[in-house]
Amino acid sequence: MSFLVLMAALIGLLYLGLPMFAALFLLPLAVLLWVEGGIPALGEIVIGNLNGYLLVAIPLFMLMAHVMVRGRVVNDLYGAAFAMLRGVRGGVGIATVLACTVFAAICGSSVATALTIGKIAIPQMLRYGMSRQGAFGVVAGGGTLGILIPPSAPMVLYAFVTETSVGALFLAGVVPGLMMALVFAVYIFLTEGRAVAPADEPPPERVGTSLRRAGWSMTLPVFVLGGIYMGVFTATEAAGAGTLYAIAIGAIVYRTLTWRDLWDGVGDATRTSAMLLMIIAGAAVYGYMLTKLRIPQELAALVTEMGLSRTGFLVAMMVLLFVLGLVLESFSIILLTMPAILPSLAALGIDKVWYGVLLTVSLEMALISPPVAMNLVVIKAITGAPLAEVNRSIIPYMLMLAAGTALLIAFPGIALWLPRMAGYGG
Repeated sequence: MSFLVLMAALIGLLYLGLPMFAALFLLPLAVLLWVEGGIPALGEIVIGNLNGYLLVAIPLFMLMAHVMVRGRVVNDLYGAAFAMLRGVRGGVGIATVLACTVFAAICGSSVATALTIGKIAIPQMLRYGMSRQGAFGVVAGGGTLGILIPPSAPMVLYAFVTETSVGALFLAGVVPGLMMALVFAVYIFLTEGRAVAPADEPPPERVGTSLRRAGWSMTLPVFVLGGIYMGVFTATEAAGAGTLYAIAIGAIVYRTLTWRDLWDGVGDATRTSAMLLMIIAGAAVYGYMLTKLRIPQELAALVTEMGLSRTGFLVAMMVLLFVLGLVLESFSIILLTMPAILPSLAALGIDKVWYGVLLTVSLEMALISPPVAMNLVVIKAITGAPLAEVNRSIIPYMLMLAAGTALLIAFPGIALWLPRMAGYGG
């Protein structure tokens, strides 16, 4: 109950307009002053939690994504997918899902995926006769793949907080991510069969030509993930090497990345990273408060007393994560919930890698949940469509993600098979 009261207080502060990092600092300081009669050494708490080598990977992955976007190589990715699938029923929509899948493996951000692919794909889908809601839903739903298919910034943060292998988490996200992409593609194939080439369509580009032009950009995820799994890089080193590789692709191969683009990309990545690190610092103080109040132990005891099964606990947590995702972003949710529930995961014998994938899928659902989810706001900004229309477009994709979550709970091997084949865990 104490945990729920504190979460309600935090959400209330956010609704009053207080920035996330400020709310995370002020609420625990006020509680500690009231309960303990004093304020702890903030410097030691904050530095102790920020002094993690793995955290360096997050701003580097963000910079890699900004470089690829500003280098304007995404057009080639979509062009290659479209050239391969244009003759298939609903092919323009399926090409959008495929482009989202590949770009997700480059950028690791759902919002960036929806924004970047949406700008290119939505006009094309509408031109081919897809319904407006169908086109909006494809981009919003496909954009969620950005935090499931590796590399994924939320997964890196989860690995840092829970002391879990980043390589195992990245591998665990591959099969569920491809599974959801396939489910989205099948849905489009069944519902958007009227999408055909218009009469004034120019002759199609050869598939080989499109693939050659997009080939270099598609080697980036292979370079990054292959380096991690072959033991050449740690996750942090892979982020740095991947960023240099992305700069080389944009500046030398495509020759579309200018010094101005690089400077702007560094600025964008710096601002985003600074915001995130402030939130992590605040979450460190919040986590210290939870520990002092013995809330993790209380939650673990509550789970034991309630006699929840492993499945019952997971279902309850997925619902909680979904609700939190309606008002908080993914990094904050990970930082706020994991210190409290880690003892319960251990008590119930829940694999942390498995739970990390379930958490990520729940965060994906929250990213597209009306009324004001970020992916939906992005599509409204791109198209100028009424938010109510954008909200309606996402309902089928939310149901598909919910079904995917149920499958992952029922069959953990969907997520854990690949990490175990690679030698991670038992």
